[in-house]
Amino acid sequence: MAKKSKISKDSKLLAKREAYVKSGERKPNRVSTRGVNRCKITGRSRGYMRFFGLSRLTFRELAVRGELPGVVKASK
Repeated sequence: MAKKSKISKDSKLLAKREAYVKSGERKPNRVSTRGVNRCKITGRSRGYMRFFGLSRLTFRELAVRGELPGVVKASK
């Protein structure tokens, strides 16, 4: 699990980035890449799959259990 302080900091930065993009301002180096995507279940930042919003470990667990619709194993 990630530290709670790190998770809250990243969520604040992502919220700032979204607000900045919606406002349409163009200032250089303004919260453009500081936000870190994190897994919605575990808070893990590494191995993040953007399409699902999960880390690779959580994705695998849910896929094996059959809880992700449309996801199947490539080999049998």
